[in-house]
Amino acid sequence: MTMEIRLARIDSRLLHGQVATVWTRSVNPNRILVVSDTVAQDTLRKMLIVQATPPGVKANVITVDKMIEIYRNPLFDGVKPLVLTDTPQNMARLVAGGIDFSATGVDIGSLAYTAGMVMVTNAIAVGPAEADALYKIHAAGLPIFAQKVPTDKKVDVMPLLTKNGFEAPVN
Repeated sequence: MTMEIRLARIDSRLLHGQVATVWTRSVNPNRILVVSDTVAQDTLRKMLIVQATPPGVKANVITVDKMIEIYRNPLFDGVKPLVLTDTPQNMARLVAGGIDFSATGVDIGSLAYTAGMVMVTNAIAVGPAEADALYKIHAAGLPIFAQKVPTDKKVDVMPLLTKNGFEAPVN
């Protein structure tokens, strides 16, 4: 047996109001796992994330390798997490590490814009590294969609990549 993942979400904001309230109520996790090598090393951000966690739900900030390590550990069989990563690259590493997101697909809430990126929706900015990671996730057979809140319609992200000039890698 393994963890019963309730939501796999990429959001550069990580745990914020929408996730802490609306998404948690919608998918009913008993744990929020923020998976980011960068944030796991940042004591202040870890503390703020734990403080933003809604009552009745525990939160942990762990590295990508730690998530892969605990995923199939029987000690974590009762964990029903909402899994948050801050980048598509981290989510792609989880998928490559054998974590099964087939029951949920991968949701993208928001990806912050930095120089060299293209806005593919009003909340999602993608550059070549992000597009490459998303194509890797999609190649594993997972749907990738944009959905800010559970009541929003899911929007398939893959056509948005192509429309904005990000071509699938040729293997």
